[in-house]
Amino acid sequence: MGEAVFAPLPTRLRPRKWREPDIVFVLKEHLPEGDYPDRVDLAVEVVSEDRQSHIRDYIDKRSDYEAAGIPEYWIVDPQKHQITVLRLEGGQYVEHGVFKKGAKATSVLLQGFSVDVDAVFAAAK
Repeated sequence: MGEAVFAPLPTRLRPRKWREPDIVFVLKEHLPEGDYPDRVDLAVEVVSEDRQSHIRDYIDKRSDYEAAGIPEYWIVDPQKHQITVLRLEGGQYVEHGVFKKGAKATSVLLQGFSVDVDAVFAAAK
């Protein structure tokens, strides 16, 4: 279906605007010929403990990824023990779901793909 790449992978969102998501997924038809993708289909950010990281991942990066047209954005929040999945609709992110303990986070972009929330946070211990 495509390729998932872990940081560090600078991702160009627009001229002179770069971000480095923790994980990016690029569909097979969008894979680059060079080292860096021109398009990212799914971005994943893991929220660090500090308040600035929370603001950056939930507000700043959400806005940047939305403006860049990234179809799906996952926010993995170990402090809240939840995974928020956002999908792009009409140029804006809408919540596909906020998945908590006992749930499976699902993707809209990758039909049939799901992640067990408990397993994600257990693996981080």
